[in-house]
Amino acid sequence: MSKKKIQLGDITIGSDELFLISGPCVIEEESIMMKTAEKLKEVSERMKIKIIYKSSFQKDNRSSLKYYDGPGLSKGVALLGKIKEQFGFSVLTDIHYPDQAAAAAEVVDVLQIPAYLCMQSTLLVAAAKTGKIVNIKHGQFLAPDNMKHPLQKCIDAGNDNVILTERGYTFGYNDLIVDPRSFYHLNALGYPVVFDITHCVRKYGIPSSDAKGGMREFLPVLSRAGVASGVDGVFIETHPEPEKALCDAASQLCVYDLEEFLKPLIEIHNLEVSYRK
Repeated sequence: MSKKKIQLGDITIGSDELFLISGPCVIEEESIMMKTAEKLKEVSERMKIKIIYKSSFQKDNRSSLKYYDGPGLSKGVALLGKIKEQFGFSVLTDIHYPDQAAAAAEVVDVLQIPAYLCMQSTLLVAAAKTGKIVNIKHGQFLAPDNMKHPLQKCIDAGNDNVILTERGYTFGYNDLIVDPRSFYHLNALGYPVVFDITHCVRKYGIPSSDAKGGMREFLPVLSRAGVASGVDGVFIETHPEPEKALCDAASQLCVYDLEEFLKPLIEIHNLEVSYRK
């Protein structure tokens, strides 16, 4: 099946080469951000895998006002710009409101639409009109083939440089499930597909700082199943000390464990590409 290819620096998104979106869930102090970027650069070079650095300047869907929600647009984008310049990564961040799109796009290469907001027309249009790549997270409440609707909104706004990211579907109360049929439906839309591995193991209703707020034990089996299903990239939030992370502490992967985690995924991806050919 033919699929749109999107060029981002030296990454051809939608080609036969697996790529990675990775970084801390939310922008924290500079030393943590730089330490993560340094290790990701090392992994990228050693494993020959292209990486887009991801972190959010704002997490506007935290379950309590007491929880850290990021440094804000100005400070956050400035730090992402510093990482981009120093390490050579393309960078990705979420936007939550239409008036954030243009300012973020001055630095950021990929604007991400959070899953909860994937049907918000004004947000999608604002992101699309920047001309930047738009990564739309699959809403937990949408059948995967209905992602054609937010995709079409971006296209109608004049931008077809769109990535679709799977992150699980609501399954009962406070739980998510990843249905492999989703990858078939998303791939059938003809645009690059990414599998967000770490968000799909979050346990809703439990603070992410609680060890029970995520199920890391399922990361290997879910990631391998997703890659075998033919995704173009994987999304893995990483942190030097996940248990101390200010957001999604229970689900992020330790950045120092990333290389070993990726080895079977790259092997499976290469086998899947050979099978298709």
